[in-house]
Amino acid sequence: MRNLSMSDHRNLVSDRSPFLSFVLILITVFIGFVVVGPLLGFAVGSQIYDGNLLNDLQTGSDNPGFFLAGMVVQGIAAFVGLVVFPVMHIRFLEHKSLSPFFPDQPKLGQILLAVVFLGVAFLVAISPISEWNSVMHFPESMKAFETWAREKEDMAAKITESLTHFSSLSDVMLALLVIAVLPGVGEELVFRGMIQRELWRSSQNIHLAIWTSAFIFSAIHIQFFGFFPRLLLGALFGYVYYWSDNLWVPIFAHFVNNAMGVVGIYMSQQKLTELNMEDNTAAPWPLVLVGVVATAGLSYFIWNHYRQNPPNVKDFSGSSVLPHQDPLV
Repeated sequence: MRNLSMSDHRNLVSDRSPFLSFVLILITVFIGFVVVGPLLGFAVGSQIYDGNLLNDLQTGSDNPGFFLAGMVVQGIAAFVGLVVFPVMHIRFLEHKSLSPFFPDQPKLGQILLAVVFLGVAFLVAISPISEWNSVMHFPESMKAFETWAREKEDMAAKITESLTHFSSLSDVMLALLVIAVLPGVGEELVFRGMIQRELWRSSQNIHLAIWTSAFIFSAIHIQFFGFFPRLLLGALFGYVYYWSDNLWVPIFAHFVNNAMGVVGIYMSQQKLTELNMEDNTAAPWPLVLVGVVATAGLSYFIWNHYRQNPPNVKDFSGSSVLPHQDPLV
């Protein structure tokens, strides 16, 4: 594993102490994604919705106008809270450049194509974990928590159903923007680009940084009956970012994962497939084994590509630094 020194600016989002930087990142995301973004989204959504938007956002609705209003609220919240505020944090609070997140790299198209197949294989490989997590039960001492968590899960499912009831192809395109593009960009910028980097700088242990960031990523969704597959997905995004030093790679992986869900739901609604993307039933074990082998092989391909083509990155002041020499994990 690489030894991260405090002078290695490739891994700095801030010149402050890692702890203070981490706290400031959380404050920035909280203000943007929990306060300002939702309020702004609600203000705009209310202007185009004929109904009780606040209530329907909590319970879901079959009102024909709810889809657009809900997408507006969710889209503005994600864009403001996970893109605008984090970018402002980096540029104006920390006075850093965004360019080191997205270095030029050879054969990036090949890697992104591999990421598509990796995303599919990984979902198949972890499908038994998804099924187990979706029906898991807590000890009797945590019965109250299980009841609360199940109520939150059912509520989220109702809202998701309302926001994925597509009446036209334009609805699908809007859903791809709000559900796949914006979270892909915003969540990867925050959890991998900012939080994972600062945890790495603090602990000097990349594995601890990746898994802690993935844990926070999964927990913040407050959907505990999908916690473990989301944790594993976050770790996958963390490792491909670590190997590549290019935020486009986990962004694209995140986009592919979410887009498959949106497109799969639309195809199911149009009777183009019998596959139910909302069904957590595990794939047959032979297919799971193929998924595991394919995930390992594609991960090795991506890792080996960057081992042979070390990313040439710049520090966060824009100055050139030594190439990323050893992507071993």
